[in-house]
Amino acid sequence: MAVQQIAHQQTGSLVAGNRLLNLERRSGQAQPDRANALTCGHRACRGCGEALGARWVVDAALRATGNRLIAVNATGCLEVFSTPYPESAWQLPWLHSLFGNAPAVATGVAAALRAKGCTDIRVLGQGGDGGTVDIGFGCLSGMFERNDDVLYVCYDNEAYMNTGVQRSGATPPAARTATTQAVGPEPGNVFGQGKNVPAIAMAHEIPYVATATVADLRDLEYKVTRAMQLHGARYLHVLVPCPLGWGSEAHDTIRLARLATQCGLFPVYEAEHGEITAVTTIRRPARVVDYLCRQSRYAHLFRPRRRTDVIARIQAQADRNIVRYGLLSPRDAEEVP
Repeated sequence: MAVQQIAHQQTGSLVAGNRLLNLERRSGQAQPDRANALTCGHRACRGCGEALGARWVVDAALRATGNRLIAVNATGCLEVFSTPYPESAWQLPWLHSLFGNAPAVATGVAAALRAKGCTDIRVLGQGGDGGTVDIGFGCLSGMFERNDDVLYVCYDNEAYMNTGVQRSGATPPAARTATTQAVGPEPGNVFGQGKNVPAIAMAHEIPYVATATVADLRDLEYKVTRAMQLHGARYLHVLVPCPLGWGSEAHDTIRLARLATQCGLFPVYEAEHGEITAVTTIRRPARVVDYLCRQSRYAHLFRPRRRTDVIARIQAQADRNIVRYGLLSPRDAEEVP
């Protein structure tokens, strides 16, 4: 990660966003003049990772563009809880598209701005994993292939949460959803299905691809800022835990996002033109079981009997990611037992 690491622990203080730091070192969310692009009054669930992620992303994008930004939003949780007719929680020009065509609509907005000579206004497309990984995948690939000047952000909560927690192409193996029930010899979602959209985006060799989570505010803000410094197609994939769909406690949203990274199930990295340029390394890998046991969507792996075989397969995937993306530095790798 190409940004200075700053400890968030401040003994005896309840401040948020490192407000005890000097002004130039504070995060965007700690600035008194932050945009608050997704303002109060929305109807997201308590502990919603998507609401957190969207606010951080859009505020950072507004800051990077001098408030010259238009957002295009696919149908999904983010659209539903933020714009119940006739209200809106958005504080910027914002368009609602269909479930599967947000990348195409964002492309059209960028083309219209270019035709009008408005070169200083940037475009942000955003949607959930259902509207990105599945329904809007063709439009997204087309946007990448044409190298349209759009930053597209996928807020990945790993299922279709808005319509009843159905499986999506981003649902992880063994997870219980409404359409992948915890029944049979291999309960939950089938291993080997779905798609790795950040890797597919890299295969298009677009200018910028990155992954991030809501557990690392500075990393997320940096990557949005970096993306806005570039032109052409850019893609940011953000892990946003969903307490409702994951069956987790609202206060565990940040913890789960952090554990997903620390155990290796969700690698955090940057890539430019198809080549990985930076990774967020893991100091000491967490066990996947510590991540799984905090979510009722994996409860069938622990009772009525512990499915050590399935847990071992998930652990193997995490271990493969650690090796594949080089998530351990040589020094740290030597210290891991």
